[in-house]
Amino acid sequence: MIVLGFLLQTVRIAVPFLFAAVGGVLSERSGLVALGLEGFMLGGAFGAVIGDFYGGGAWGGIAAGVVVGVALAALYALCVVRFRADQVIVGIAINLLVIGATRFFLLLAFDSASNSPRVAGFGEAGRGLLSSLGNPLLWLGILAVPLTAWLVHRTPFGLRLRAVGEHPEAAESLGIRVPRVRTLAVLLSGALAALGGVYLALEQHQFSDQMTAGRGFIALAAVIFGRWDPARAGVACLLFAAAETLEIQLQTVSVVPSQFVAMIPYVLTIVALAGVVGRAVPPAALGKTATVAD
Repeated sequence: MIVLGFLLQTVRIAVPFLFAAVGGVLSERSGLVALGLEGFMLGGAFGAVIGDFYGGGAWGGIAAGVVVGVALAALYALCVVRFRADQVIVGIAINLLVIGATRFFLLLAFDSASNSPRVAGFGEAGRGLLSSLGNPLLWLGILAVPLTAWLVHRTPFGLRLRAVGEHPEAAESLGIRVPRVRTLAVLLSGALAALGGVYLALEQHQFSDQMTAGRGFIALAAVIFGRWDPARAGVACLLFAAAETLEIQLQTVSVVPSQFVAMIPYVLTIVALAGVVGRAVPPAALGKTATVAD
């Protein structure tokens, strides 16, 4: 039972990572750096609470969260695809923009700069794992990995996506509209990452300031650790989620200082990347401005 509980909690914690990681794979396979995943997730979480609180219920929260994520992704695409701005700078700017905007609108909507009132979400608060199993987003997060793998490796769009990420000029010469493919990839990335934030907000039944707590960056690490493959990135997400589960369970053990226990997921992320960087080969056009016609 202890092992089963550990596995169930790992899957539960992995869901936001899975959504953001597969979104990151789509963005980076198209050649666009996915540094904005954290912002997409945080924006999606805030949108979910707004949609749920103001009469839409959990499904209205999902819709609102996805709309916010897609809007942020569209802003990113406008800057880096249309105006060819530096992808790293724009990604960081998106994250900082969302942190400030969610604080402002949190204060405006709920008269609090720290957290929102409780919302319904899925299931009843306080039921733990049993409540999570009844959350459709948990199952959608698990399905997102094979569905994204199928999209990337088994569809015409996936072929165009990989071609654009490897050699956009050659893809353009074959009639592929590079800006269109990249924009669509980023919009899908924003929607998926936002679903990760939606899951967090509805699972916790409220929004709190910076509640994503670096999960978008860990998801990006999973993308790199998984060598830009959806299935491998999904396995990396489960590994990082297992580390976070271990951290939570060790919090009850007074032998280990809590500060060191809280470092476990982030230390594992650094160690994992240290073992991959230099051996993993990213898409050839990743981070490069495509010199093709708009």
